[in-house]
Amino acid sequence: MSAALGAHAPRLRLRLRNRGLDGVTLLVVPAVLFILALFIYPFLYGLLLSFEPKEGGALANYIAFFSDPFLYDTIGTTLLIAIPATLLNVVLSVPVAMRVRLMRHQKLLTAILVIPITLGTVLIAEGLLTYLGPRGWVNRVLVDFGITGSPIRLVHNYWGVLLSLVISGFPFTFLLTLSYVTGIDPALEQAGRMLGARSRARFWRIILPLLAPGLAVTTALSFVQAFSVFPSAVLLGAPAGPTRVISIAAYQAAFEAYDYSMASAIAMIMAAVQVIIVVALLAARGLLFRGPASSGKG
Repeated sequence: MSAALGAHAPRLRLRLRNRGLDGVTLLVVPAVLFILALFIYPFLYGLLLSFEPKEGGALANYIAFFSDPFLYDTIGTTLLIAIPATLLNVVLSVPVAMRVRLMRHQKLLTAILVIPITLGTVLIAEGLLTYLGPRGWVNRVLVDFGITGSPIRLVHNYWGVLLSLVISGFPFTFLLTLSYVTGIDPALEQAGRMLGARSRARFWRIILPLLAPGLAVTTALSFVQAFSVFPSAVLLGAPAGPTRVISIAAYQAAFEAYDYSMASAIAMIMAAVQVIIVVALLAARGLLFRGPASSGKG
């Protein structure tokens, strides 16, 4: 009996291994439990809570949101901030990454460029208030040298929030772009140079098509980060006016009106907009290049 069980056990382990269930696979169990506990469960709870309004039917919160311009206009306001910030970060990251990959002290420069990640949005906002405020260093220089007659308003408006998102989001976008750029085999660009292609032609015909799938993912992640803007919109913007983003509407519903059901509905709408944009970006990444996402360097 024991001999039969001993012979059956290796066969069972072999069958499980062939199906991808082995000891190594079990290592992902803690990560799966972590995701279920901190992401999936809160999302499902918030989704169900959004259909339990204080008054009215199950869709009352969503109807109220899209019936009130003061609420649904926050979607356009957030997109008006997040999209330019995302595009600026992606466009700026490409030439910087192209240049950094050829430098000898790449690690040192990369470390300097990613310092804003360690600062956090609140500290960045405080720094911008110090430098760009009415009595900040920038305005002092402009006024003292006669460039402007009076201080320029650079904070507590749209531009202050946009600049904060660029500063805080660029290191993240740059790191992702650099990882894709360094994965492109230099031999491909050298072959184009040998065939007489100029630098601009090599970029548009070789580098960019290979980089397109990675840039689509980078743009999607950068957009999600920018669309969830909150501290910058409060500290550097006008939260009751031009920079009243959708996250502020959710915060006010939850902690000022104490309507957690409405706040959950706004959060679900916020998530839906992000999903639509991300899906559109990922669906469009094959327009420039339909090959593998990596160039196969090395």
